[in-house]
Amino acid sequence: MFIPYNPNPAGHFVGDCVIRALAKALDKDWDYVYIEVVSQGYNDYDMPSSNAVWGNVLKNNGFHRHIIPDTCPDCYTVKDFCREHPVGKYILATGTHVIAIEDGNYFDAWDSGCEIPVYYWHKEE
Repeated sequence: MFIPYNPNPAGHFVGDCVIRALAKALDKDWDYVYIEVVSQGYNDYDMPSSNAVWGNVLKNNGFHRHIIPDTCPDCYTVKDFCREHPVGKYILATGTHVIAIEDGNYFDAWDSGCEIPVYYWHKEE
């Protein structure tokens, strides 16, 4: 189920999906996560928007990356992922967007349920 979520203090919802999704998954505020991702980018000598940079933030916080099988690359959606993963915290990545999933719900500034995920991060509890 889609649950509107936008912790951006200014209400922006373009260009900061990584920060918004990580804020939800890490239970931290937008400002803290922004600084954490920028600091990781500085440490990695890479841009904060780099998949490797925010991926390192997730690794540092106990998440592990998994690839979504390519059995139906154009028909498996965020909604499908949520139905198949009713328990736990996940970060889904599409080619252009990042979404927080918690206990079968997807949290985003807009309804991204029809997006096609490529890989995901999961935190084992």
